[in-house]
Amino acid sequence: MRIQQLRELLEYLATCRLEMAQLYKRLHAQADSSRVKLMLEYFQQQQKHIAKKLEDYVDDAPLRLLDTWYKDLIFEDFIKRCQSTMLPANMQEDDVLSLHLDLENRLIALLEKTAETSQTEEIRSALADLVRVEKIQQQRLVHSTIRMDDI
Repeated sequence: MRIQQLRELLEYLATCRLEMAQLYKRLHAQADSSRVKLMLEYFQQQQKHIAKKLEDYVDDAPLRLLDTWYKDLIFEDFIKRCQSTMLPANMQEDDVLSLHLDLENRLIALLEKTAETSQTEEIRSALADLVRVEKIQQQRLVHSTIRMDDI
């Protein structure tokens, strides 16, 4: 996918988060383990929450930031990846967590790449803040998942 404006990038990231939620919903329907189902429900809610936050960010961000143009910012077809991803019915918590971290790290890497190629410090700083928040949320999610194992 070719991204030309910062607005497009942020809207695409929100769409990717919703696709991740759909993936977790699909996997939930196929999973055998109740613990895996619980984990998938949590991940699904988390992705919807993040998508909403990104949409709110786009609504509130200054137009001069959102209308910033990028040259040659290309990203994989993440939506297709989510739609084609399968796990067996006997998936384990580690399988789901590994899948989630792989997908999330791809999105974080796109944000980091965009920040590195941004022309102004204001945009680099805003994107760096988004990356920081994403990584903190990722750490919390991993900690919550580990705590779930202790139950």
